[in-house]
Amino acid sequence: MELSNQYIQQRLTEKFGEQVFNFEDTYGMLSFEAPKDQNLKVMQFLYDDAELQFRFMTDLCAVNYPDQPGRELAVVYHLHNLRDNVRIRFKVFTSVAEPDVYTASQLFSTANWMERETYDFYGVNFVGHPNLKRILNVDEMDYFPMRKEYPLEDQTRIDKDDEMFGRG
Repeated sequence: MELSNQYIQQRLTEKFGEQVFNFEDTYGMLSFEAPKDQNLKVMQFLYDDAELQFRFMTDLCAVNYPDQPGRELAVVYHLHNLRDNVRIRFKVFTSVAEPDVYTASQLFSTANWMERETYDFYGVNFVGHPNLKRILNVDEMDYFPMRKEYPLEDQTRIDKDDEMFGRG
């Protein structure tokens, strides 16, 4: 049997009901969300299910949505079924005030460094991670550089000509 996005969605809905939602099929890749406290249960099911077999984590990253109160940070997991060559995108959202998400490092060893990088740049606290610390930025940094908390340009500058940048 060919593993289709519709079948994956059906299996997830049968198992988790309304706990999985916002299904999208973008350019052939299935994307969906779940509450952050369900991330390990959903990934464990995707890993263990004999037909789904999503046993490889291609990527783990974060996205900052500053205009979504209570859902400012998204942790995005890209999982791959190597047998059928199918990829899916799984998202969990959390707030900047409580950026706690359970670690996936016990299920996918590749998550270890990816979670550390995500912590380093976005400040997502992966609960249960064996060694969550900065790996690319200095320890003294008291902010997370990939969050959209600061303007991209100094709005008080007078030495630049917006005409030169197509903004005139």
